Formats: sequence, structure tokens, C-alpha cells
Amino acid sequence: MTAPTAATPPAPDVPGPTDPTTDPTTDPATDPATVPAADRHAAPRRRRRRRRALFVVLVVVVVLVLPLAWVQGVGQTRVRSLESAGPAPVALVLGAGLRPDGSPSTYLRRRLNAAQSLYEQGRIDVVLVSGDNSTPYHDEPAAMRDYLVERGVPVDHVVLDGAGLDTHDSCVRAHDVFGVDQAVVLTQSYHLRRALFSCQAAGIDVTGVGVSAASVQPKQALMWRLREIPASYKAFWDALTSRRPAVDDEPSPTIDEALATTGS
Repeated sequence: MTAPTAATPPAPDVPGPTDPTTDPTTDPATDPATVPAADRHAAPRRRRRRRRALFVVLVVVVVLVLPLAWVQGVGQTRVRSLESAGPAPVALVLGAGLRPDGSPSTYLRRRLNAAQSLYEQGRIDVVLVSGDNSTPYHDEPAAMRDYLVERGVPVDHVVLDGAGLDTHDSCVRAHDVFGVDQAVVLTQSYHLRRALFSCQAAGIDVTGVGVSAASVQPKQALMWRLREIPASYKAFWDALTSRRPAVDDEPSPTIDEALATTGS
């Protein structure tokens, strides 16, 4: 009789070479052994592109935002109310157009009224009116002088600058031509910060009062406010490049002469 054959025990599991297609601990999408070379190089390229895109965005932000923020921010630090403005030897009134009859526009009258108020309170001594008199039919400074004189400001205390063709020119000429070192600037509130920036950049110790910008033409008022955005970039560039005014006259003693008549 034949003895029964003993059962063969099962062979123990012996770890063999890992098969990346069956190994549950291996992600075929990230395993270098299974990712094609082109895909392995794509990830670093994507990261570099993202970094370059971020750099471009930062540059654009700096170029677009910094000048605007700088102009408006510097101006804001020098804004005052009509009640707290001055004292200063000079009020600088910037032109704002004339009516068809040659008299100051509504906006310009508000600026001139503020100058008259400061003069009557003894917080400024002389008014420098700066605007465009490039044609015989458009003489802003003369109209501004006449308006002030009619309201009691002595003609000897009003100085005219007929070459204030823009805000930057008015500020630079006030300092370089008329010798103004300290002043109160009077203009509409939306324009005031840029004007203060330009006058400070020109070398004037300046503060300013923003008068009402209310308008019976809302669309036009909106356009003037939107205009401040590109105008602020221009003001920044003009200051950065030290642009000279379109009319660059020799120094004039007229402000000193006017101040001499006030006893200041």
C-alpha cells in the first residue's frame, strides 16, 4: 500500500521588481519612470511663464498706479479748508475760462471769490491771477483782475500772469518768474491735488483750497473729473523732467512791488 503524499506547502510571497502599472503606491502621472520627458519639462516652463506674467503685472501696476497715486497723495497732504488756509503772502488763482462776454466763468468766479475772502480776512496780501491771454479776445488775467477790483481788492495788489497756459506752467512761472516761495492755491476741488503737486514740485511752499465744483452741466463736470487721470500722469512727467513753461520769461519784480505796497 502506497503512503499518501504530503501536501506541498504554498510558496511564500517574495517581493519582485515593482511594476509601476500595478503598484498602488506609485502615481503613473508623476513617476519619472512613466512620465514622458516632454511632460517633465513642461511643468518648469509653466512656472516660469507664471513668474514672468506676474512680473509684467507688477510692472504695469507700478507704471499706471504709482504716478497717479503719487500726484494725488502729495497734493492731498496740502489741502486746507477756506477757514484754515494761510497766512501766506500770495494767493495763486488759476484760470478756468471766460464767458462769451469776456467775464470770468462760474468756476473761475468761485476761485476769485475765495481769493477775495482770504484777502479781506488778511490771510493773503497779494493775488497772482494766472491764465491765458494769447489772443485779444481771450484775456483771462485781465478779466480776473477786473472782477477782484470791482469787489474791493486794490488794483495794486493784483498781479497778472498772462502765460499760465496750463497748471504746470502757472506753478513754474509763479516761482521762477514772479519769485513766489509761499502761496495758497485756489481752484476746484477735483483739480486741487494736482495743482498742489505741480506747485510743490516747482519749489513753492504751498497749501490750497478747493472751491465748489458743482455744475449745471453734469456731463461736463464728469468729463473734467475724468480728465484728471491723464492730467495727473502728465503732471508727474512734467515734474520728473523739469519741463520748462511754454513762455519762459525773465524774472519779474511785480510780486515784490505789490507786496511792498501792502507793508508786508
